[in-house]
Amino acid sequence: MDLNLQGWQLSLRYAKISEYILRSCKRPPEQAILEQVSMRASRKPGIVLLCGLLAVLLWTAACSKRETGPPPRQAAPVTVATVAQRDVPVQLRAIGTVEAVSTITVKTMIGGEITAVHFKEGQDVTKGQLLFEIDRRPYDAALAQAQATLARDTAQAQQAKANEARDLANMKNAQLDATRYADLLRQGVVSQQQHDQARTNLEALEAAVNADRAAYENAQAAMQADRAAIDNARVNLSYCSIHSPIDGRTGALLAFQGNVVKANDTVLVTITQVTPIYVTFSVPQQYLGEVKRSMAAGRPKVTATVNKDEANPEEGALVFVDNAVDTTTGTIKLKGAFPNQSRRLWPGQFVDVFLTLSTRPNAVLVPSEAVQAGQAGQYVFVVKADNTAESRNVVAGVSHRGQTVIERGLQPGERVITDGQLRVVPGGKVIIKGAGGPGGGPGGASPGGSAPGGSAPVKEARS
Repeated sequence: MDLNLQGWQLSLRYAKISEYILRSCKRPPEQAILEQVSMRASRKPGIVLLCGLLAVLLWTAACSKRETGPPPRQAAPVTVATVAQRDVPVQLRAIGTVEAVSTITVKTMIGGEITAVHFKEGQDVTKGQLLFEIDRRPYDAALAQAQATLARDTAQAQQAKANEARDLANMKNAQLDATRYADLLRQGVVSQQQHDQARTNLEALEAAVNADRAAYENAQAAMQADRAAIDNARVNLSYCSIHSPIDGRTGALLAFQGNVVKANDTVLVTITQVTPIYVTFSVPQQYLGEVKRSMAAGRPKVTATVNKDEANPEEGALVFVDNAVDTTTGTIKLKGAFPNQSRRLWPGQFVDVFLTLSTRPNAVLVPSEAVQAGQAGQYVFVVKADNTAESRNVVAGVSHRGQTVIERGLQPGERVITDGQLRVVPGGKVIIKGAGGPGGGPGGASPGGSAPGGSAPVKEARS
């Protein structure tokens, strides 16, 4: 009875000691373990000694962890790039639409049956190439008829000319007769009736000569009309063969061999000129002054990228500035001309357009991924000579194609972190991944982190 009472008291004492130790070391898991052990010890006084030993061990372990503290931070692996300085073009960026220089809708100028088609759909054709043939027989017959009419009217003109010559000779003889009868009448040799008859014959022959001349002129006019009819027949006959008016690419064939077409009614095919080609785009009106200054200095350079392929842009020149600003959008329409020898630009296609306005000398460039945003603004991590990171506020300018112009805050030749910023703390050590490897700059990056072909800061000019 006394032994059980003593054990109970000892267990309560060790439980209080354990609670005090855990409260002072703030170790909740161990406290739960000791409370459970203390309760069991109160039931079994024979393990009191074991409870006390366990409490001491837990206290020693808890306090030793508290005194040791967190382990030292390891160096963060990062990728870096060297700040570059070079001349870069200042550009406007917009979305453009590819337009053909000319689009020809081919129609027939005459009616008839299509007897032959000399190309395939989607084929490239050259100027003057034969495309269609229309039945020539009706127009050959019309030409022959017009030529026959001309021959008839020519013969009539010749006959009228001959009649005129005959009547003119008779008229001269009648004039002599009239003169003789006038003299004889004065002498009293002939009667007045005979004199009047001579005058009447002269006047009749004069009228006949005038009629012959009118007939000849009429025949001449008919001949001119016949020549015009022949020319018209020849023109219609030439329309039987339809040739391409430009160099270009044919579209879908809309009329086939055997179809009967009407004059100026049926569309046969559409031909689009794709070399050279235009790209039309719009920029906000606030850039109009810069565009006009660039146009005054020469044709500004325009590049177009297809499917985000910025490594292989198409190059052209600005050739057109619209004469008015669109009042609904506040933009000005521009047009660039491209040789398009590679045929990568296609009518109706959407492309990214870059208009180079000027060149900015000695711009400081870093990869865009190096620039971070914080509560105090934009900043970058600069790797110092002792491989520690420094957080430095910067003023970033325009950016494009993975490059950002730094207006203030960095110097050429400094190293900035481009990857791994989440594990970097100011003043902390860093390990440069791939240092000394191929690639030109530290961390395997080329100076400035530029892509092949360079890059340019761009002002977004989306309409």
